[in-house]
Amino acid sequence: MTETLTEKGCWPLYFGKILESKVKHGKEAWGRQSFKTCKKGNSHGNPLVIACLDVRTNDKGDLVVTKGDQYDVREHTKENEVRNLGKPVDLAGQYYKDGADEVSFLNITGFRDFPLGDLPMLQVLRYTSENVFVPLTVGGGIRDFTDSTGRYYSSLEVASEYFRSGADKISIGSDAVYAAEEYLKTGVKTGKTSLEQISRVYGNQAVVVSIDPRRVYVKDPNDVQLKTIRVSSPGSNGEEYAWYQCTVNGGREGRPIGAYELAKAVEELGAGEILLNCIDCDGQGKGFDVDLIKLISDAVSIPVIASSGAGAPEHFSEVFYKTNASAALAAGIFHRKEVPIQSVKEHLLKEGIEVRI
Repeated sequence: MTETLTEKGCWPLYFGKILESKVKHGKEAWGRQSFKTCKKGNSHGNPLVIACLDVRTNDKGDLVVTKGDQYDVREHTKENEVRNLGKPVDLAGQYYKDGADEVSFLNITGFRDFPLGDLPMLQVLRYTSENVFVPLTVGGGIRDFTDSTGRYYSSLEVASEYFRSGADKISIGSDAVYAAEEYLKTGVKTGKTSLEQISRVYGNQAVVVSIDPRRVYVKDPNDVQLKTIRVSSPGSNGEEYAWYQCTVNGGREGRPIGAYELAKAVEELGAGEILLNCIDCDGQGKGFDVDLIKLISDAVSIPVIASSGAGAPEHFSEVFYKTNASAALAAGIFHRKEVPIQSVKEHLLKEGIEVRI
């Protein structure tokens, strides 16, 4: 069965907004209007390769691109300094030239206190949008805020500032988890959550929900009331089943909700895409968690971006062949120049997976 672009497996035709945003700055942008159809299963239509940049302030106060090892971004040295892999604007520009279909920024510390006061990150977006003509996503701390003077800022105001600064999409993490928990508890869409407000004003296609789960092994799937699956890699005690616990605050706090339940809920609340990470695989370079990605991409009708664990071009073809992921994202292998974006795309073409070159 062949599905249209607005159905499962490919991004919807939302480039009118992106093109409008770029034209305002005198730009041109390539569009996905040329994608005629997108088939489910192993016959994917133009899957995307996305470059992700984790951005934070280092101990010297400079904004740098870093990369975690299971979310730990500090070097294991005496100084314990933040891992510095380059400057955000320069790397984003390079990845665009290398053929990245999208660029995603995640500010992992700068928004904790007051996001609209993070002028360096807003400037990064502005400078990047002047030279990078593929969609830009930014995430980190998108929620309601009250500043030190008592002034209240809604998450919609925060998101609007990102869009004005050049972002095409925003990514919501922890706040989406809390919204989903409340929705599953009450069954009521209040319309007041960050996810609902932003998707209502800017459209579902402008809102990405970033899920940060970790694997929890169980001996019997009936031991928990959350969705469990038989996993391809058993646990340390031989457990054959697992559920995926969602986390908040950069993976530091586990929540009583699974990735499956969260994905279904946020789709109903207005998410247009899901960025699916996996703490267990992050920085390991052994491949994506195919079990997890298949579970979620089969469960929802919106695009799912596979993230965490890419270490070789073969990992990209594997995730596209074995799951319904519409895109695959990587960070460290691109930052360290271990695997160029072009090599990934050339490999995909050799495997019969059409991509934009």
